[in-house]
Amino acid sequence: MKLLDRYSRQIPVIGEEGQRRLRNTSVAVFGVGGLGTLVARYVAGGGFKKLVLVDFDTVALSDIHRQILYTTDDVGRPKAEVAARVLSAVNPEVEVVPIAEAISPDLADRVVGEVDVVVDALDNWASRHLVNAAAVRRRRPLIHGAVQEWYGHVTTVIPGETPCLEDLFGRFKALPACAAGFCPVLGPAVGVVSSIMALEVFRTALGSPALAGKLLVIDLRHMAFDTIELQRNPSCPVCGAAADK
Repeated sequence: MKLLDRYSRQIPVIGEEGQRRLRNTSVAVFGVGGLGTLVARYVAGGGFKKLVLVDFDTVALSDIHRQILYTTDDVGRPKAEVAARVLSAVNPEVEVVPIAEAISPDLADRVVGEVDVVVDALDNWASRHLVNAAAVRRRRPLIHGAVQEWYGHVTTVIPGETPCLEDLFGRFKALPACAAGFCPVLGPAVGVVSSIMALEVFRTALGSPALAGKLLVIDLRHMAFDTIELQRNPSCPVCGAAADK
């Protein structure tokens, strides 16, 4: 009855077998900021096996309007550790592991290798490409999302089947990062984009990602959504034909 009580609202949607699949799926969320806090909250609430939180940053006052796991009292504290404490209280059945370290190739490879699904909720392209390369190398599905002002996008990378982030966004490596003070965003816009990312985590764990090989473009100023079909570039140095061998 304990399992039924906690998950009784979602089991009618995904079935008991679906709930078992979630329970056997581990997830790593890279970046526990605006996007990552809400994705992690849904993953924890959903009853996944394990949740790894990777973020080297501390909570800032400017984070509070959109990063739902933190309060004003948490300002100055490590995001990964605060988020892990909150999420463990949300669902003690989920193993929550905080990693308050800067993302490096070795760290990305190690964390990705230990989980089943990877979430890119980062705010800079350098770290995104490190996680992307690790996901491709380790053959792990990667849910990527980004948001700025009223706009966002989400895609799911399935190594060997879909374009990866290097293929799609390699030319944007030099874009300013939030850490440099360039991150204008509306809180509810973050909520919409992160909710779609969380849905893709669930769908991927259940075997039916909706955005594999697609880029969902979200314009919340005009309440417009557009889906772009994507094709792999065989020449991509990370996920092209040569990388598959």
